[in-house]
Amino acid sequence: MGEKCRILYCNCAHARVVPDEVKNAVLDKLCETDADISWQAVSDLCEMVARRDPALKNLRADDGNLKIAACFPRAVKWLFASSGVPLDPERTQICNMREQSAGEIMQALLSDDITPNVPEGTGKAPAEVVAESEGNA
Repeated sequence: MGEKCRILYCNCAHARVVPDEVKNAVLDKLCETDADISWQAVSDLCEMVARRDPALKNLRADDGNLKIAACFPRAVKWLFASSGVPLDPERTQICNMREQSAGEIMQALLSDDITPNVPEGTGKAPAEVVAESEGNA
């Protein structure tokens, strides 16, 4: 069994790209769980990056594994990297609330095991990666 993970939940309050039913169910389940977990909710990771919020540095787990319930893994990775606090690809798992069900997300978040899914990146913004994949770059 792996070491305990910290959990970071993004409410995606401004972009509103995550389905309300998924993000609300995940947040409700985190609040209701009696499991011995450490978790933190933020209003919007994208906004924190845009405002250059110094609190972003405190969100990254320098001393352990981190699981993040947010958006697309590549976007979350880029947000942290662009803020000067890159995620450790071996100690980070990102659950995609845009594509996964609340049940799948909670199963991953409450598991002691971590499945890294933050690949070494290109250093490009998500829009640049999309443009290249569509042959527009």
